[in-house]
Amino acid sequence: MENKNYSCFFQLATDIIGGKWKGMVLWALKKGIKRNGELKRMIPSISQKMLTQQLRELEDAGIVERIVHPVIPPKVEYKLTNSGQKLIPILNELHDWGKDYALNEGIDLKSDANCVID
Repeated sequence: MENKNYSCFFQLATDIIGGKWKGMVLWALKKGIKRNGELKRMIPSISQKMLTQQLRELEDAGIVERIVHPVIPPKVEYKLTNSGQKLIPILNELHDWGKDYALNEGIDLKSDANCVID
């Protein structure tokens, strides 16, 4: 990961896992190892290019591990590293906060019916 100057640890954390797609990728990986195609099906609105970019950034940060199996055709899988596993309780808390917020604000998400990942 590139060495940047941060003014606080929160800024560092949000730089690593922030953005539109990284949280969804992490949410998809929280239940175990996934192949690229599985991730794409779980997050249908992400483009393949963006998925690849997000996976590379998370891999560079040490949050996601890329596993390459020496077979033909090539088989590549992704999983959370130990550091990434530590994010699971935070992801669960964010999910629960979002659910509570939706209920309190009258936002209808049809009980996560459209959340392919849940």
